[in-house]
Amino acid sequence: MIDQELEVKFYVKDLATIENRLRRSTAKLAQSRTHEFNLRFDTPAGDLARSYRVLRLRQDTATRLTFKGPARMEDGVRIRQEIEFTVGDFRSARKFLEALGYQVRMIYEKYRTVYDLEEVHVSLDELPYGDFVEVEGPDSTSIRSVNRILELKWEASVPESYTMLFDTLRSTFGLAYRDLLFDNFRDTGIKVSGLNIQAAD
Repeated sequence: MIDQELEVKFYVKDLATIENRLRRSTAKLAQSRTHEFNLRFDTPAGDLARSYRVLRLRQDTATRLTFKGPARMEDGVRIRQEIEFTVGDFRSARKFLEALGYQVRMIYEKYRTVYDLEEVHVSLDELPYGDFVEVEGPDSTSIRSVNRILELKWEASVPESYTMLFDTLRSTFGLAYRDLLFDNFRDTGIKVSGLNIQAAD
């Protein structure tokens, strides 16, 4: 059986209001606000990016190694193969991947708070260029059901990944830095809203 990720992402202006709606519902806090540090790997020739695949090493509440396949859209939901598991040591895992010939293509970070509503995970994400809500579940019906609680505009969902949005920002605003870090965006005033992306709240 292939593990799959089914999710919808929304850009929002008021993350606190979304969290209050979750608190007033039957949602349970699954992960308090946690800093994520991610390394995205690729071959020197960029083979993974060209085929829309992702190899990522993440440090948050644990160290996680993740592979993601190309994405497709069905019923407004982004679907892609995802294989993820925890590893014991971040530094050793990085050395392991580099020994296989992979290189760090990008470093990116965010803060994430997670609530669970039965089988659906709602992530409140703070990125250097704006705030987002990700709703992930087993099928589009459950995702849409939870989104009604969040009161977000379904038609305003964002199909691009966070790193794809960053690539567009770099091209649009002529950003010279490679990494999606809070320090790089500090005092720039650059937000994803500059790409004319509609807020869903």
